[in-house]
Amino acid sequence: MRSITGLIFAGGLSLVLSACGGGDDELTPSIPTPDPTPPSLSADVCYLMSTTKGDLTLAIDLTNMPITGKNFKQYVDKSFYNGTLFHRTINNFVIQGGGFTTGLQSKPTSEPIKNEAAVGISNKRGTIAMARTTVPDSATSQFFINVLDNPQLDASASNYGYAVFGKVVEGMDVVDQISIVPTKTSNGFSDTPVNEILINSVTETSCPAA
Repeated sequence: MRSITGLIFAGGLSLVLSACGGGDDELTPSIPTPDPTPPSLSADVCYLMSTTKGDLTLAIDLTNMPITGKNFKQYVDKSFYNGTLFHRTINNFVIQGGGFTTGLQSKPTSEPIKNEAAVGISNKRGTIAMARTTVPDSATSQFFINVLDNPQLDASASNYGYAVFGKVVEGMDVVDQISIVPTKTSNGFSDTPVNEILINSVTETSCPAA
């Protein structure tokens, strides 16, 4: 099991889950108090994500995570994710994507959104959350899927956290396969798959029966 603590964890986190860009020298807001009794994730809309490693079905929460969920939806609605990469994969931690095309070419994004991690939904295995820079309200298009339970990524009294806005309801075996591919460091990107893993398309689909 991955064990990263203290300053080492803080540095590793910024490398693992950060999205490119953002002003790390900007003033940051006070850390909000996380909800001690967070809601359960709602499956308001589901998407079929077709990748070169197989398909996953994502259930997205627009009710409890209105800013984050609708942000993801607007990127899907304009086909932004089609042809982007899972550009960072770490076994027993996360897989991250949604910001780069083949050759690690960055895609222009919409404006950053407010961090809703204080809603309190935990970064459990199979959940999808927003990547960001060290600035709390800097998430744009990039997201990550938790391969294991990662409570250290949740909002706390000392951590802004990473906002969970949905979960994988089908295809976690594909997530697991993506998380164990051989990786390399390339042009300053660490943990990049040796062979590119593409998101072919993300399309709305019916949600599986509970």
